[in-house]
Amino acid sequence: MSLTSRGGRNGDGALIALFLDMMAAERGAAANTLDAYRRDLDDVAGRLAARGQGLDAATTPDLEAVLAGFAADGLAASTAARRLSAIKRFYRFLLSDGVRDDNPATPLRAPKQGRSLPKILSEADVDALFDAATTLPGPAGLRTRALMELLYAGGLRVTELVSLPLGAFVQAERCIQITGKGGRERLVPLTEAALEAVSAYKAVREAHLPADKTRGGKAARFLFPSRTAKTGHLTRERFAQILGELTVAAGLDPAKVSPHVLRHAFATHLLARGADLRSVQMLLGHADVSTTQIYTHVLDERLKSLVQSAHPLARRDGDDPSG
Repeated sequence: MSLTSRGGRNGDGALIALFLDMMAAERGAAANTLDAYRRDLDDVAGRLAARGQGLDAATTPDLEAVLAGFAADGLAASTAARRLSAIKRFYRFLLSDGVRDDNPATPLRAPKQGRSLPKILSEADVDALFDAATTLPGPAGLRTRALMELLYAGGLRVTELVSLPLGAFVQAERCIQITGKGGRERLVPLTEAALEAVSAYKAVREAHLPADKTRGGKAARFLFPSRTAKTGHLTRERFAQILGELTVAAGLDPAKVSPHVLRHAFATHLLARGADLRSVQMLLGHADVSTTQIYTHVLDERLKSLVQSAHPLARRDGDDPSG
């Protein structure tokens, strides 16, 4: 089959599918990662199609025009950089698989990005969330408290949290074994409060199991089962909704609170209280310590702000310290 005959929208879809199959089989890419690649490459294919070109025959100028289109459409630099990463990986695959004998993405360069510091919550904000959780009644309230304790006590990613199997609890249930990105496993110790919250929730967990025995068998494997989700466990979207409702009840701005923001808070609060960077890296499951170092920059920014607002020498001439 010639390269040209594989082009066009149908051919593009087939090539993307082959690429995703490779990423799943050889790289162990997670479902969310594969979905992100699919969306990015579908967008690139659509932009190329508007130029009368297919993925299999695109030239470097074609791809440069796609990048220019990202900028013209106002895509964030981080989004454009992610799509460029998908393009480069995709064309490396086409080259290695013999679909192409060149790589048109090699000369492409990512747009410059400013350093984006993660959003964090203060310890008082986190306390407010937990105070609001203690007022929730019934099995749903106990589940929310267990979710929050595990998320903040362990710094888990939301996918790791909602898909926790019952068998994740090890060493007399004082730790949980997490399988994170890339299949990397780590042990996360739990606080006493987290252990108590999980224990209280387990006593009423059956309230969230499906009545259907067939579907219930699948859901029974998870700590946080779902009556309706095909996965058998609580979905990311449902947890985000639960957290949003809790945020409003705590009197906080929902725009500033998300599951990942709580993960950021976990790391930043540990470092602020003296934890070393390597330990936080292990708890978060980061493959490289440079990823964890972003939280030291958050602390640096907070310290700078503190000095500017509180240090006597930072006051402008003529300011009245008594204010």
